[in-house]
Amino acid sequence: MPLYAMICIDKPGHGALRGQTREAHLAYVAETGVVVQAGPLLDDAEEMIGSLIILDVPDREAATRWGGGDPYFHAGLFESVTVHRWKKVIG
Repeated sequence: MPLYAMICIDKPGHGALRGQTREAHLAYVAETGVVVQAGPLLDDAEEMIGSLIILDVPDREAATRWGGGDPYFHAGLFESVTVHRWKKVIG
């Protein structure tokens, strides 16, 4: 299946919300089984400001649906979310 990169930027000042919903987010990642790689985006002070998630799904619609089911999304954490087809070249 193709890979999609989901780039999610948090709303400013929402670090506490990220912490409160992290366990549910990680459970969703585990139960759906389509996340190939993922991790937080950090600012220069090493504070979490977003997420980069690589999904192995059939198409952009499936990637968007997955993002819409993420507890972070439901909690209103994100200021913006973009989805791009991604081609792994190194690693």
